Parts: sequence; structure tokens; C-alpha cells
Amino acid sequence: MSTAEGAREAVVRAHREEWARLVAGLARRFGDLDVAEEAAAEAFAVAVERWPAGGVPPNPAAWLTTTAQHKAVDRLRREGKRDDKHREAQMWLDDTAGPPEPVGAVEDERLRLVFTCAHPALAMEARVALTLRMVGGLTVAEIARAFLVSEAAMARRITRAKDKIKTAGIPYRVPREADLPGRVSGVLAVLFLVFNEGYLASGPDSDPVRPALTAEAIRLTRLVQALLPDDGEVAGLLALMLLTEARRPARVSAAGDLVALGEQDRGSWDAALIAEGHRLVRERLAAGRAPGRYQLLAAVNAVHTSARDVRDTDWSQIVALYDQLVRLDASPVVALNRAIAVAELDGPEVALAAVDRLRDPLAGYHPFHATRADLLRRLGRSQESRAAYDRAIELAGNTGERAYLVRRRDQLGEPVQPGRLERPGF
Repeated sequence: MSTAEGAREAVVRAHREEWARLVAGLARRFGDLDVAEEAAAEAFAVAVERWPAGGVPPNPAAWLTTTAQHKAVDRLRREGKRDDKHREAQMWLDDTAGPPEPVGAVEDERLRLVFTCAHPALAMEARVALTLRMVGGLTVAEIARAFLVSEAAMARRITRAKDKIKTAGIPYRVPREADLPGRVSGVLAVLFLVFNEGYLASGPDSDPVRPALTAEAIRLTRLVQALLPDDGEVAGLLALMLLTEARRPARVSAAGDLVALGEQDRGSWDAALIAEGHRLVRERLAAGRAPGRYQLLAAVNAVHTSARDVRDTDWSQIVALYDQLVRLDASPVVALNRAIAVAELDGPEVALAAVDRLRDPLAGYHPFHATRADLLRRLGRSQESRAAYDRAIELAGNTGERAYLVRRRDQLGEPVQPGRLERPGF
């Protein structure tokens, strides 16, 4: 590998690992998400230009921090802001001629940023989009694809969210202890969606898995749990993430396409993550309180990860858990996942009838068509199955999913193993 190629890879790696920390630190220092985002982006642009020629600095994170902070001060100067913010920035510049501020000095910087982006004053879609941009480092185009809207529309949505944070004076801090219970549900929803974007990326040209994004979602959820150790849904979400993440080593083949649950090498699953996830699930069951959505989803994944072989899966228990979940969340996606489990318990014909009732709300959701395709395949209706696969491939979120669906379509006529339909089973 050439020096220039190594430097470019170092920039990509630094962006993946440092973006959220950098934006969080800038937002805390300057109190403005626009300034933070632009300065971070400019710092990486300078790195792209300089590192291939001058070499990767010994401490890339510190280099990016210092460069971004100077870019932020330069922007304030250009805009001629002689207010308190500008004077504070100038004082900082005068005081930082020496060594750069140590990296990672404030452990919960990114958690502060999550609470800011996930403020209840913002609509839920705006919270998720802003968090994906500021914490996840996704591009506006990637977020737009995840929300099935145009890039211009998503850019406007993110801009409005940042403007609202600024005009409403939303503080850049973790809320007071008394405020946490009322804020945490929105934060958990955002973290769950950030994790999902990392676990199964939505962009058509994206890698199917983004380990840095799932790791960051898990890290932040652990911090939330430290703030609220007795909250069952926080523990449930952490358990769900851990049990899902545990399967990641087996989810992508050497060729880059996704591997379904029934085909995965269970020996490569992360035993430590599974043990921790199971412990959290058991602790919530022992608490004797009615489980919430994340706890039930974690319990479903605990059943899957308890089976040494897909044929050992306790589908009756999974259906019972989905029955509870439907009472809490009667969404079409939950109903679809329940039908997938029903197929293993009562057969594909019963499941197909349930799935077909979801056609209208899920017409643009590719797992709906993939599920129909596999059910039709199991019923021997190959022509209808092929058409459903074609529609699923057309709507699929990334190259790994498309490759998996194409392979399944091209295998029509071969026997289907049990357990392949479960949507969380990638």
C-alpha cells in the first residue's frame, strides 16, 4: 500500500471513530451545532488534503480537534460576531497556543449531544435524523434514503432541527436527574434506530454492517443505563443490542452478502455478549414488572440465541412474546415478525394469510415482500415467489441484502430450512 493510500485509509478510519466525539466537543465549546458540524467537516477536508502529502500525525484525534477548533473560531471571525460567543472563542484561541486539549477529557460528551439532538421539543423524525448526522456521522443522502425522502427535504429537516435547538435555547447537557425519566424514552428510540442503521445499513451502496455505529449505540446505551440503573426499558434495549450484535460475526459471508439466521455458524457468535444479554433479560424477568417493548424484543432474541441449532428454537415461546408485544405495539412491522414466527409453528399457509393482511401499510417495505416470497416458496408457488423476490430486491436497502435476496430467488425449487424467515435473524 502506498503512503497516500495509507493516509486516505487513516482519514476514513478517523472519520468513523472520531466524528461523534469531535462534533460533541465542538458543540459543547461553541454552543452551536452548525458551527460544530461545519468545523468538523472542514477539519476532515484539511486532513484529506494534507495527510497524504505530509504524513498521518502521531495523534490524529488531537490533530483533528485542534484543526476543527481553529476552523470554528475562523468562522466566527468571518461572520463578524463581536458578541460573547466570539469573545469567548477568541479567549480560547489566545489560551491554546500550547499543547492541544487531551482527547476524551469528558467521558459523556457524546451522550450530552444525544440528549440535545433527542430533545422532546423536536419531532421524533427530526431527532433521529439529527442524531444520525451529528452522532452517527451519516451523510444527508444516507439519512434521506433511510427515511425514504429526497436529499433536499432531509437537509431542510436537519436544518430546521438545528435552528430550533438554537432559537429555543435547548441546553447542551445531560438533563437533571429529576428530568431523566421523562426524556429517556425518546433517547432510547433514537439510540435503537442508530443501532439499527449500523446493524443493517439503509443506503443502497452502503456496507451492510457498520460496526462503529453499533458500537457507539451500545456505548451510549450503557451510559444511559448508568444514569438509570433501575429502568427496565434501558436494560431491555441494552440486552437487545448485545444479543443482536453477538450475531454480527456470522451475518456477512466472504462474498459480502447477508447470511440468514438459519444458515449462520452459531459457533462464531460472541459468547460473552450473549451471556451478558441473557443476564440482563433474566434480571428484568426477576424484577416482576410488566415488560416493555425493548424487554420483549430482547426476550425474543434471547430465545434465538439460546438455541444451539435453528431446529431447537422454541417458536411457541417466540409467538407468545410477540403476542405480548402486539398488545403494546400494534404496528404492521411487529405483526409481520409475529407472522414469521407463526410460520414455523403453524405452517406457511396460516402465516401467509396474516402477512397478506399487511399489504397496504407495508407495500414499500422490502422485508414484507421477502417474507411473502419465502412463504410462497415453501408452499410451492414458485412463480408468485419469484415476483415477490423481484419486488423485494427492487426495494432492498443495501448491496448485502440485495445479494442475499438474489441468491434466494435463484435457489427457487430447493428445500427451505426452518428459521430463515425471522426478520431480526440476519
